[in-house]
Amino acid sequence: MSREGTVVRDKAGFLERRKDRRLGVLTVLVVLGLWEAVGRSGWVSPFFLPPLTQVLLSGWEITRSGEVFSHLAASLWRIGSGFAVGAGLGVLLGVALGFSQKADDAIHPLVAATYPVPKIAVLPLLILWLGIGEASKVAVIGLGVFFPVAINARAGVRNVDPLLVKAALSLGSGRWGVVRKVILPASLPMIFAGLKLGVGIALLLVVTAEMIAAESGVGFLILSAADLMQTTRLLFGIMLLSGLGLFLSWLLGRVERKLIPWRG
Repeated sequence: MSREGTVVRDKAGFLERRKDRRLGVLTVLVVLGLWEAVGRSGWVSPFFLPPLTQVLLSGWEITRSGEVFSHLAASLWRIGSGFAVGAGLGVLLGVALGFSQKADDAIHPLVAATYPVPKIAVLPLLILWLGIGEASKVAVIGLGVFFPVAINARAGVRNVDPLLVKAALSLGSGRWGVVRKVILPASLPMIFAGLKLGVGIALLLVVTAEMIAAESGVGFLILSAADLMQTTRLLFGIMLLSGLGLFLSWLLGRVERKLIPWRG
């Protein structure tokens, strides 16, 4: 096998792409270095763009006090709860719609009609129904995660090769055996595509919900820093969100590689 940059050509002539994570790390370091340089150059007022070192120093202060951990714990609990509810219901409904034409004819038009509604617009109604506490925040996150997962799960089931289903039935598998052994494994790539979209939506919604009705969380940290015009705390909160998004994406990728090892 001969290496050509990030591409490997095997003996059969097929191309396999390999990630070079060093390029990503280098890009991040360059951007952070430019941020520090611009912040210290005086071209931009430190009030609008403080140097990275000052942002990290402010972050260290709230980390040492323990404040940041309480905000992270609150946001992670809301994301985890909402994601679990939304993803679980989304997978169940998506598989049902993909497997049953009658269920799809009855329910899919409703899903298609409600999907374009911005989920944050429903938050005031959820607060009215569920109160201003945790239930409304978890509900809006679950609602946002539900739709991309359900739509991708439905598409994944419908794209399963019919020959695989016929082969399983001819070998004596029952209806639920076909779903468990054939349809679900074959549709997992599409399901995980929906889950990855759901993670980004969950982060967006948790921050928005915490800015509207919360006394803790990363969104509340960012909003309170903006109200007090503490730019370093605000930017550190944004960096926390970025790190949280990277961590959740990495975690989901690990689960995907465990469940779909043949994808590499």
